Amino acid sequence: MTDGAQVSAEHHGDHKHRDVNGGWLRPAVFGAMDGLVSNFALIAGMDGGTQSGSKFIVLAGLAGLAAGAFSMAAGEYTSVASQRELARAEIEVERLEIARHPIDEEIELAETYRAKGLDPDLAEKVAKQFHTDPDQALDEHVREELGIDRNDLPNPLVAAGSSFVCFAIGAFIPLLPYLLGATNVVPALIMSLTALFAAGAVVSRVTSRSWWYSGLRQLILGGAAAALTYFVGSLVGPGIG
Repeated sequence: MTDGAQVSAEHHGDHKHRDVNGGWLRPAVFGAMDGLVSNFALIAGMDGGTQSGSKFIVLAGLAGLAAGAFSMAAGEYTSVASQRELARAEIEVERLEIARHPIDEEIELAETYRAKGLDPDLAEKVAKQFHTDPDQALDEHVREELGIDRNDLPNPLVAAGSSFVCFAIGAFIPLLPYLLGATNVVPALIMSLTALFAAGAVVSRVTSRSWWYSGLRQLILGGAAAALTYFVGSLVGPGIG
């Protein structure tokens, strides 16, 4: 509060923001969507190219689930680990610069604040205050120059685990009807399209899109992928057989 101003009754001061930098949401969402779409498309292609209800469809679905889940996990781990290592390397560069050229770095931070609209004198005071503590100075420079929080870097294990589990769950949905004895692609089609819409609608909870838009978009994209793969399977399968 400033100049006697008071917090309004509508503002309770205890609101919380969702985690937008963590390493789990993107791989979890992408894993679930990719597992559902890719395995649904794979199963549809196998159904189009082989006899409906064939054991080969189940085998292909299980293989797609396992291969995709491990691949996604490995890819996510490598990607996030590389990103984390790069961030740490750049943070170390900034740490050395602050240690070697503290005055120049303080001036640089003040210029950053001035560029954001702070009064020049206030910008210098704020920068000087941060530079009284090297750790605080490093935090601020990293935040302003790299756009990251050095204490909240994505965790590659979390990303890999989220991707693996969610891909497997998504990939299992179109396979389930065949494991329960389905003899054609229709039950898998119904379950997969329903799951696609539901998954898209759930994603809208963490975005600004409406639930029906996100759900419909995912249903259309996933359905198109499966339809194209089914078409390819129906063309290629008889010739191979």
